[in-house]
Amino acid sequence: MDFDVAQVRAFVRAAEELHFGRAAGTLAISQQALSKRIARLENLLGVKLFQRGGTGVRLTEAGQRFLPPARQTLTAADTAVAAALGKDRPLRVDVWGHLYAPLRTLAQVAGRAGNLVLGHGRDLPSVTDALLHGDIDAAFGRVHPPLHAGLSHRLVRLEPVDAVLSAHHPCAAEPALRPDQLRGSMLWAPGALDRLDFLHQFADRFDIRDRAAGVNLGLTHFLEEVADDPRRFSLLPADVPLPDVPGLRSIPLVDPTPLYAWSLLWHTGDRHPGLDALTAACAAEAGRSRWLEYDPARDWLPEPPAASSERH
Repeated sequence: MDFDVAQVRAFVRAAEELHFGRAAGTLAISQQALSKRIARLENLLGVKLFQRGGTGVRLTEAGQRFLPPARQTLTAADTAVAAALGKDRPLRVDVWGHLYAPLRTLAQVAGRAGNLVLGHGRDLPSVTDALLHGDIDAAFGRVHPPLHAGLSHRLVRLEPVDAVLSAHHPCAAEPALRPDQLRGSMLWAPGALDRLDFLHQFADRFDIRDRAAGVNLGLTHFLEEVADDPRRFSLLPADVPLPDVPGLRSIPLVDPTPLYAWSLLWHTGDRHPGLDALTAACAAEAGRSRWLEYDPARDWLPEPPAASSERH
């Protein structure tokens, strides 16, 4: 019995999503094309893999039995393709974020992580699609739920966050600030807040009700907008190199200190050997630089750091 890999891939994606429309979208094909591939696979096997009904789609018993070896089949196929292309294919790594810069993190490990090619994703959904489609091998950025079932991640770095505000802000003379001291100030964001999960959760957690967004024209322009208004503030990692913006202050946040979490994200079935090298380099640097120190009595994270998958 000869399998068509495209049909098996359609089945696995539909089994992961339990929704033909979403599964088709991740494969960049129409729902009709996905349904046809699965129907041909079912005809070849002589069994029904999905139960379709008014309550949605679910796997039959045959589908449940078929799913684990089907995933193994795809892994073997992807490994064969990688072998044909040669072992020297660089690891394709994406980064995403707005004011936060995973490139600073990656720069500290890149020399030990092998041959890398970098790209830039817009946000977590776009990076997720790229990983699922096989356009990239891995990505750096902040992972927050819900995360696609076909993806895994490992926490790499926790960065303390400072408040940046105008020198004319009422709190500008303070050596350090508690997040709740920013109530009554305006959180200024570099884009729609519903797409900036960390800032959104910070505002909700510390009751920052006054929120507004500018146009993201780069870090310097954004910080000039913050400095121009004594009511505005925003958040930046404590060690980010700030441009020379007159009238801008950066003040540590304490009790608790917000931490911005960077993760390495990859498709669970990806077998590129560079992933292990990159993961090992990140783990080694995290140990040396104490990147993963976290005290729940002192620090604040939107999600607990234990919610991370390991790659071995």
